[in-house]
Amino acid sequence: MQVQTSVSRVTGQNSTSAAANSKVELGMSASEKKVEKRHLSWSQITKSLLAGGVAGAVSRTAVAPLERLKILMQIQGNEKVYTGIWQGTMHMWRTDGLKGLFKGNGLNCIRIFPNQAIKFMSYEQLSRRISHYLIDNGGDGQLTPLLRLGAGAGAGIVGMSATYPMDMVRGRITIQEGNKQQYRGMMHATRSIIANEGVLALWRGWLPSVIGVVPYVGLNFAVYETLKDLLIKSNNYRDERDLSIATKLSCGAVAGTAGQTVAYPFDVVRRRLQVSGWSGAEKLHAESGHAIAYRGMLDCFARTFREEGLGALFKGLGPNYLKVVPSIAIAFVTYEQMKELLGAEIRISG
Repeated sequence: MQVQTSVSRVTGQNSTSAAANSKVELGMSASEKKVEKRHLSWSQITKSLLAGGVAGAVSRTAVAPLERLKILMQIQGNEKVYTGIWQGTMHMWRTDGLKGLFKGNGLNCIRIFPNQAIKFMSYEQLSRRISHYLIDNGGDGQLTPLLRLGAGAGAGIVGMSATYPMDMVRGRITIQEGNKQQYRGMMHATRSIIANEGVLALWRGWLPSVIGVVPYVGLNFAVYETLKDLLIKSNNYRDERDLSIATKLSCGAVAGTAGQTVAYPFDVVRRRLQVSGWSGAEKLHAESGHAIAYRGMLDCFARTFREEGLGALFKGLGPNYLKVVPSIAIAFVTYEQMKELLGAEIRISG
């Protein structure tokens, strides 16, 4: 009896010890999972960057002719060479052929790949950190539209600043027409701009770009994510994978329209500052036989408004709407489809 009692005690102690160990292991497992959730692996980060880059290249190539037309219309003065979408498209076709419709797109893809990759990744990381901060302070980790706007604005500034010189060079190459081309390519244009105008010329228009990217990218992400969440909750879906591609495209289209409308005047000023005083822009906007030169962002805003009226700050908005709606929609959907294909996390934000 004593032996049996001793054995049962030992067995009981072992069972208690095993249960305790099991609880510790479960606790460690949960902790490890929490850490794993909070910190993405390099594999996940690489997949996310690749998905963002591909999304940017695909979306911009799909609307390249409208992108070039928009830039040409933004820069021209009162003597308009491009008066509408159809007329402008046909003028580009007659001047440079099919190649002209996609002029600058190769460089734009080189620029937009890292730009979009960094932007999407920055948004995910900012959203993740905000979400965990909310959880640590007793919240449910869900981001409000205002917090999404802030995360999107931050991501836009990081992505745009990281690739701005390429955008400036691309803008100049894009408006070249026919045989009057000063630049033979990206490297030649970069060297020429630095040699003739100084290295700081590569950053012309950066300030209005930063100011404009806050509402533009911020609203893109905030509107897109908020619309998706509303649809998921109203239809009792598990997550965004239950949403159809057509629904996601519609959400992206609404997001793109909202962001672009608010930020568009800053985009016009950015483009004008990028070609300020450059002889290659004389045909589009000249004064006394020379290309218009601006002293800075405020001077560009003031002169454009004074000399051409309020409507000048929205030049090219027509083709831009036709461009930005499918472009933003395609970018978001391509990004999510690529992440699913690569086996990366699906959610853009919490």
